[in-house]
Parts: sequence; C-alpha cells; structure tokens
Amino acid sequence: MAVFQMCIHFLWEWMDIRSVLIFFLIFLLIADVFKHRVPKNFPPGPRGLPFLGNLLNFDLNQPHLSITKLAGKYGDVFSIRIGKNAVFVNGFKLIKETLIHHGDIFTDRPSFPLADYFGTNQGLVVSNGHAWKQQRRFALTTLRNFGVGKKTLESTILEEVRYLQEAFEEEQGKPFDPHFTINNAISNIICSIVFGDRFEYSDGRFQEMLRLFDETFYLEGRIWGQLLNAFPAIMKILPGPHQKIFSNWNKVIAFVKSEVQSHRKDWDPSAPRDYIDCYLAEIEKSKEDPAAGFHEQNLVFCTLDLFVAGTETTATTLRWAVLYMIKYPQIQEKVQAEIDRVIGQARQPSMEDKPNMPYTDAVIHEVQRMGNIIPLNLPRMSTEDTMLGGYFLPKGTQVFANLTSVLLDKNEWQTPDTFNPGHFLDAEGQFVRREAFMPFSAGKRVCLGEQLARMELFLFFTSVLQKVTFSSPEGVEPSLQFKAGTTLSPLPYKICAIPR
Repeated sequence: MAVFQMCIHFLWEWMDIRSVLIFFLIFLLIADVFKHRVPKNFPPGPRGLPFLGNLLNFDLNQPHLSITKLAGKYGDVFSIRIGKNAVFVNGFKLIKETLIHHGDIFTDRPSFPLADYFGTNQGLVVSNGHAWKQQRRFALTTLRNFGVGKKTLESTILEEVRYLQEAFEEEQGKPFDPHFTINNAISNIICSIVFGDRFEYSDGRFQEMLRLFDETFYLEGRIWGQLLNAFPAIMKILPGPHQKIFSNWNKVIAFVKSEVQSHRKDWDPSAPRDYIDCYLAEIEKSKEDPAAGFHEQNLVFCTLDLFVAGTETTATTLRWAVLYMIKYPQIQEKVQAEIDRVIGQARQPSMEDKPNMPYTDAVIHEVQRMGNIIPLNLPRMSTEDTMLGGYFLPKGTQVFANLTSVLLDKNEWQTPDTFNPGHFLDAEGQFVRREAFMPFSAGKRVCLGEQLARMELFLFFTSVLQKVTFSSPEGVEPSLQFKAGTTLSPLPYKICAIPR
C-alpha cells in the first residue's frame, strides 16, 4: 500500500494541472465514444460532435422539417444522437410497418429524464408493460361509461359550444385573441369526465393552468427541453428557462392533487361521478395486483395525462381550423353553405349530420393533416432485437415515427403542401377515408382520445361556423407560421367573429 501511495504521489507531482485536464478530457472523449457506439448495420446518420451529438444538425425552430430533410439525405430510416442514439422512421409504408405490422415490438416508451423526474412507469403516456395495459384498459372503459362515442356526451359538448358562442358574441365583432377561450372550452369536455365539472372562462386559477400547459409544452420541445433530456445531471442545477418546466408541472400536479383530495372527502363508491371516483374504486378492487399500478399517486398522473391530452391537441387543432378559415374565406363560405343546407339555423348540429356533410368533414380532416399537431409523434422503444428497413435495431433502441413525412408524403397526397379539402373527396364530392391520414398515430399506442377528439372537432367547428363568420382584423394578413414545441401551434393571432 505504501509503495502504491508513493507512486500516486510521484505521478501527481510529475503531472501539472494542464496535463490533468488534458488527461481528463481525453478520458471523457473515449468514454463518450464507447457509450454511444452503435452495432453493425445500424441506421446511418450525420456524424455527431463529442458530447453534443447531433444537436446542431437541425433547426429547433422547425425540427420536423429538419428531420424530413435529413431523411432525403440518409434514407427513410436513419439515426441521430441527442443525449442517446435515436432512430427516425419516415414515409407512410415504413411507419405503417413499424407501428402496425411490428406494433408488438415498438409498443414501449423509452425512459427519458423529463418524464422520469416525476416517477417512472406512471400515468397513461409513458408507462409500459402490465401497468400500461391495465391503466389504458381502465381509461378506455371509463371514458366509454361516461359517454365518449355516445349521444350522452354530445349534449355536454353542445352545451359548452353555447358558452363559447356567447364568449365570441361578447366581443361584438371586435378583434380579439381566441387562444385561451378555445382552450378553456375544449378542456371543459375532458374536465366534465375527469373532474365531474367545467370551469368558467373567467376562472383565473384554471386560466393559469392553461397558460402553464402552453408554456411548458413549448419549452419541452425547444433547445432547453432537449438539453435537459441530454444532460439531466448538469441541467437540473443550471439556471435557465428549463427550470420553468419543473416548476410549471409541479403547479399543475398540485392542482390535480387538490381535485383528487376534494373527491376523497365526499366520495360515494356506489355513485361514481367521474373518472377520479371510478379510479378510487379501482384502487380498492386491485389491491391484489400491485403491478397494475392502481394507487393514489398514479391516479394523479393518469388524471393529468387525460387532462393535458384532452386539452392541448384538440384545442390547438381548432385554433388551426379558425386560422385556415380566415386564410381561405372561400372554403369557409362553402362549409357554411353546407351547414345551412343540412342543418339550417334553427337547431344545433348533431353527429348524425356528419355523414351528410362530406365537405365539412373533409375540411376538418385537412386541418388536421396540415396542422400536423404532433409532427414527430411520441417516442417508442424496441422491446427486442429487430430489423427495420434493412437495418439492425438492438433491443432498447429509441424510435420516432415522423408523422410529418406521412401527412405530407408526396406519394400519398396530390398537393401535400397545400391546404386542399379535395384530398378527402371523390369525384362525386363524397368523403373518402385515407389510410395515410394518421394524426392520432397508429397501432397499439394510438391516441386513446381519438373518438372524443373527432366528436369535439366536428361539433365545435360546425356549431361555431353556423353562427359566426371569422375574419382577420382590418389590414392584417393572416399568417400560417407556427411555433414548434412539443406540439405545432399557430403563432398568436387575433380574429373578428362576425354574427351571421
């Protein structure tokens, strides 16, 4: 031991600080290379920098377009490294093969620091295995029991539509920003199912929750969120906008916890009022299966997932719909003409009207296609070694299905970069379903709120256009520019809602 200590002492005296730093840097570089080395026949991709990987290889203002551009260079299956190696799959055929034909292999979610910060394998979005299957099964059953896909929920949506129409009418045709009014209206539908109640548009506490969602989704998809996932240990202690991600989610989680605690106080197992009540009952029923994950902490995260997912994507789609109607007034006129012909002005729209309104249905689908709300989809992870597109993916590989490459696939759409409702109409003007239309993703992880979102979009869109015409404020040219975060959303804009 004494000899060893003497050797260390001699080596330390021989090396100066500069030499130590150089040695340490070389050690880190070698460690980085070994940590991120890929197996033989792994998908190709741009050469990355040490530590940073490919962070500088694409534009974070429009990451989905950068990924599509890289696909043009490296092929429909390629890899990049941001924190860890990730494979991007592009084009309708390959994405269909990945998500549907090989759905069992690509069902799991990978672990990433932003999600793990609040606990692993919890909720509906990032959980895996038995827990995910049980939570998803329970959520789907409960949503159906509370009217999703049924006439009973239609009346709830139409009641909320009236509140939204009144809010628009109060603006008296003057310019206003509809962002959080629309978000509040859409959110109230999932809130009625999850919390058993709606929130007034003047409710400051709830409006703050909606603003926290908006800010957090934006930050998570920006450079700060990417750095946080790539270098969690360092970023957690550094100041910056990314710290708002944690503080915002903590506030939202506290809001959901308060709702759960309130339910606990007057919970009657024999008369469930909403999802929270049903989940509390399921906790009691599932005590013999702890792996299913039915406990109060997971109730908070499952509720949060439904709350957030049931608000953000549908509300953002509806905001895109309003913007496209302003941008293309001739299309808005044709939608209103169909509304007048099929529904008239005397009654509210119904889901039974949808088959008789092919043009309106086509416009809504085209809004979803062009709006491209979740452009890169949520990540998947291979659960076993597999081949994809001729390349080898080892177990645990993070995989992204680039939905932009499907919704804008030039082989599937006649005018992929142009807003064209004709994509969903045949020669006789009847609605046509398109297999390459997958804004809700596909396979076993397809959005569990798809049925609810379709109902909301049709009823809100037709009901509002039945009563008002949207236009830009005088002298303002509407812009279709977006801001990219976790979702693609329109830049802030103002509208005039003119009573018909």
